[in-house]
Parts: sequence; structure tokens; C-alpha cells
Amino acid sequence: MRILVLGIGNLLLSDEGIGVRIVEALEERFSLPENVDVIDGGTSGMEILQDIAARDLLIVADAVRSNHKPGSIFILHDDDVPALFTQKISPHQLGLSDVLMALRMTDEFPRKLILVGIEPASLEPSMSLSDIGNQSMEIALEHVVNILREYGVVVTPKEVTA
Repeated sequence: MRILVLGIGNLLLSDEGIGVRIVEALEERFSLPENVDVIDGGTSGMEILQDIAARDLLIVADAVRSNHKPGSIFILHDDDVPALFTQKISPHQLGLSDVLMALRMTDEFPRKLILVGIEPASLEPSMSLSDIGNQSMEIALEHVVNILREYGVVVTPKEVTA
């Protein structure tokens, strides 16, 4: 099974970078098997097309503006994900929406697509997540790990060194 965990977002705009922070924490804290790739997609668009193409499972972590309480976490599956991005909720969604559309047209769309979306508390210029962003990042990271485990991926915590 070819799996990709993709974090997208802009690290310069506080909670907008939460998807990237999630994949950073995943790589830092957990060991993953070779069939699982973890990519910081930043604000990329079509340049990540080949990284996403023909995956068995694509998990996307991203900030999602949905007019819900800041820190709310949403998990969407398959066709609900591209539909969400047509509503212009994420500042970089045009790139991801284009990539997903291109993959559909070339029959390389991921077999399974899951979005772990987090309602941002702040989009102010800052390299740090808000307090709410930090709390929701930890919960979202747990969701990503649990999704991987649901798909049979052995995810083991790395040993903490002093």
C-alpha cells in the first residue's frame, strides 16, 4: 500500500501552517514504515502532483475555515474533500483543488483520500501557532496516527532521548 501524509499550509500565518506542523510532529515523534511518505507541501500546487499520483491512501492535514469554533477538527473522506475545496475555504486550496482535478483526469486519483482539517484561531503573521492551534494540532496528530493504524500501518513512537 502506497501512503502519503501531506501537510499543507503557510508557516508565516500562524494557524494557517498547522498542516505542516502536524507532519513535522509526525516525523519527529513517530517511526513509520517505508511505504509511508510524509511531505511538507507548504503552499505548493501542481508541483506536488507526482508525489500524490496513484497513492492507495492520501491523508491531507490542513487549516480549514468553516465558520465553526476555532480549533474544531473535521475529518472528510474521498469525494467530500474536493467538494470542500470548491467552497474557497483554505487560502491555498486552489492548488490542491487543481492537483486533485488533474489526478482525476489522468486516472491517478488516490484510491482513498482523507482530509484532517482544523479551524484556525489565528491567521495573523506569526511563525507560531496560537494556543488553540497548538491544542488542536495535538488532537489532529492523534487522528492522523489513528487513521494510519486503521489502514494497518505500524506507527511506533520514537524513544525520547534526554
